[in-house]
Amino acid sequence: MSPPFKSPMIKTETQDRVLRIEIARPEKKNALTQEMYGAMADALAAADSDPAVRVILIHGARDCFTAGNDLKDFLEPPASGGVSSAFRFISALPKLAKPLVAAVGGSAVGIGTTLLLHCDLVYAAPSARFQLPFVPLGLVPEAGSSFLLPYIAGYQRAAELLLLGQPFDADKAYVAGFVTAIVPESELFARARAAALALAALPPAAVRATKALMRERFGSRVSEAMNEEWKVFSERLSSPEAREAMTAFFEKRKPDFSRF
Repeated sequence: MSPPFKSPMIKTETQDRVLRIEIARPEKKNALTQEMYGAMADALAAADSDPAVRVILIHGARDCFTAGNDLKDFLEPPASGGVSSAFRFISALPKLAKPLVAAVGGSAVGIGTTLLLHCDLVYAAPSARFQLPFVPLGLVPEAGSSFLLPYIAGYQRAAELLLLGQPFDADKAYVAGFVTAIVPESELFARARAAALALAALPPAAVRATKALMRERFGSRVSEAMNEEWKVFSERLSSPEAREAMTAFFEKRKPDFSRF
């Protein structure tokens, strides 16, 4: 049965004790809006509290996971003036008690990469291309990645990916430690679903307890990193550097940081 939340661009389905979340906005390369973040945050919360769900599987299209934030939408303030849906989604990731599996093909930009640091299993196609473009946009990392990526990959590998902000391939993501396996594109979704089904067939309390034991050692540090990142990120959004980067992006030109 499908859960009682729907969005035209976020498709959800529960089958065989696995909740599948599909990012489905192909005409915009699956760029995420606040509405889409809200739908995913609601889906995660509902799945984690639903005894009929044991595992969560997230994916995009075979040729695009997500291009990251829809910048025009992201720069709009929350309609209610409260916490943004993006931060609600990001904050939900480290709190998930149930396993989170991801299948990644094509572009995985910004949050498309940082959310993978919270997944328990990540399968990537050879076509997967990752990028953490926060610094080139005049911003700072989010989703706890300033802590998690150095923890998982080691400081120098993380520094290269976060400071330079350049695209990198599935092999580099595998070496960095946040991709479980690289699988042929034709097998990507089947492999990720098979892993999700295997987890769903195991003793559920033992699975959740093992995940908790592995993650509890750094849980509070991830939350602290997220809060500090979001504070600095929000400040950086109005900085001259970020304004120049965003203007250049929309004008399709190279940004000029020489005067800063």
